[in-house]
Amino acid sequence: MARQLPPAIIAIGRNYADHAQEMGGAAPPRPVVFFKNPAALIGDGDPIIIPSICRQGGPQVDYEGELAVILAHDCLNVTQSDALGMVAGYAVANDVSARWWQNQGAGGQFSRGKSFDTFCPMSKMVSAAAVSDPQALRLTTRLNGECVQDASTAQMIFSVARLISDLSQGTTLLAGTILLTGTPAGVGHGRTPPRYLREGDTVDIVIQGVGSLSNRVIEAP
Repeated sequence: MARQLPPAIIAIGRNYADHAQEMGGAAPPRPVVFFKNPAALIGDGDPIIIPSICRQGGPQVDYEGELAVILAHDCLNVTQSDALGMVAGYAVANDVSARWWQNQGAGGQFSRGKSFDTFCPMSKMVSAAAVSDPQALRLTTRLNGECVQDASTAQMIFSVARLISDLSQGTTLLAGTILLTGTPAGVGHGRTPPRYLREGDTVDIVIQGVGSLSNRVIEAP
């Protein structure tokens, strides 16, 4: 039986000021929006597979722990005050990113480097009713047991409600759409020297009150 995929995965870049800084940019005045291929979606425990095409441009595949939002209803021109009422639930996600393909390999467009198969691990969803405030959640990412990201969703530049409202203006967001809300500082690309994912690594992400996500890394032959 074919797996059921979401109608869209919409992701937000540089939504934490410290992450924007580590990537060499300023905090954006408006949300930075890109799409991930729904076929990139995998679950907790599934392997992240680095495809052979990612050898072009050298080591480059990176982790990004994020809060995912799953929409319950079609959304069009939603106000910020109504936005959280459109949420079915939340999940833990990893916006896996091939940095060369993101920045150099696709004409400056993010989607190619973000959309390779297995590049969107996501945990099972918890009901929106179980999360009293999506802007008061602690997110931690561990690489082989070492804590590399530790932040609160309170640090988001654009809140979940603001993102849903902004993205729905003039554009229908279909029920089931997944919204990835951005990652805090601590990604491999921002380290000195950079630390990209390689065969045998394990990425563990926890968002308190939402769940956990663990994926091992495999390099395709």
